[in-house]
Amino acid sequence: MRILRAYLATEIIAATALVFVALVMLFAFFDLAEQIKDLGRGAYTLRWIVMYVLLQVPDRVYGLFPPAALIGTLFALAQMVAGSEYTVMRTSGVSTARFATTLAAIGIVLAAVAFVVGEFVAPPAQQLAQRLRSQAITGLVAQEFRSGLWIKDDKNFINVVEVLPDSSLRGVRIYEFDAHYRLRSISYAQSGSYRSDRRWLLRNVSQTNFENMKTVVRETREATWQSVLDPALINVLLVKPEQMSAWSLYSFAQHLKENRQKALRYEIALWSKLSYPLAVMVMMVLALPFAQVQGRQTGVGAKIFAGIMLGLAFHFLNRLFSHLGLLNDWPPYAAALSPTAIFLSVAVGMMWWQERR
Repeated sequence: MRILRAYLATEIIAATALVFVALVMLFAFFDLAEQIKDLGRGAYTLRWIVMYVLLQVPDRVYGLFPPAALIGTLFALAQMVAGSEYTVMRTSGVSTARFATTLAAIGIVLAAVAFVVGEFVAPPAQQLAQRLRSQAITGLVAQEFRSGLWIKDDKNFINVVEVLPDSSLRGVRIYEFDAHYRLRSISYAQSGSYRSDRRWLLRNVSQTNFENMKTVVRETREATWQSVLDPALINVLLVKPEQMSAWSLYSFAQHLKENRQKALRYEIALWSKLSYPLAVMVMMVLALPFAQVQGRQTGVGAKIFAGIMLGLAFHFLNRLFSHLGLLNDWPPYAAALSPTAIFLSVAVGMMWWQERR
């Protein structure tokens, strides 16, 4: 069995690596085509575009792990079925359950790689890519911390505690400096909403001015704020929960709870992140019964197409359950684990049905 496990691991990992190369190159081309339309905006030259696309690769790799593992395993098993190798293995006494266990054991390796990429490589690379792009196009420098989003706009620093779903702002602090980088004023607004032409309407504003060695405080219910920020740019600067590391998601969710804010979106993203390696293993096990059924009727091309369809179904099912969980206030683990549980049930059901036949 050790020889068989080594052979299966070699074939499956080789096929999965080939799928990864093809898919990553395809998505990198799409990213490049998408960014070319911004060529020439500000200092966004071809060099920055290529750098942005390369920094996107780890996030693409992480997102492609389940479908790539499925397609690679399906392709490798299809070759074995077509060459009667799978039949020889079964007649030698290897049961379907033993085969599935072997695939799951091989999947642990890919799941571990997925966890490392998703936790330590993809999040910092994605954040750096977004910062470089925004800085090249607008000259803005931004970073997200527990205290909110911090943005450097020329000589000013802006802190936004929270960006709401309608792109309005909550808790806006503006630190204005003069040409010699001396603090001129600090403005605080409880909320802000976008008007047009990069003008924001700030509400309940308190402004502290530093003039001639004294401070002057002015308060007003509404004030207009002119800034290079707009909702589209803020959405780019903000890191999406799905692109954060598990530890960052946990820390930020705890921070929101401590401040009595809703953290469901971040909790769902955290559970999805933790269950993602399990999804890789489930997809590999799903390839086993599917390869047997298809192997008796059609060729390798149909298996690859079926793998792509299953991978797309898993991706869209993940997004669907995440949105349903947010809309209906489901427990985070239920929203995150449901797609994986559904695919695992399908795999077990198909194997049971084949054994019954």
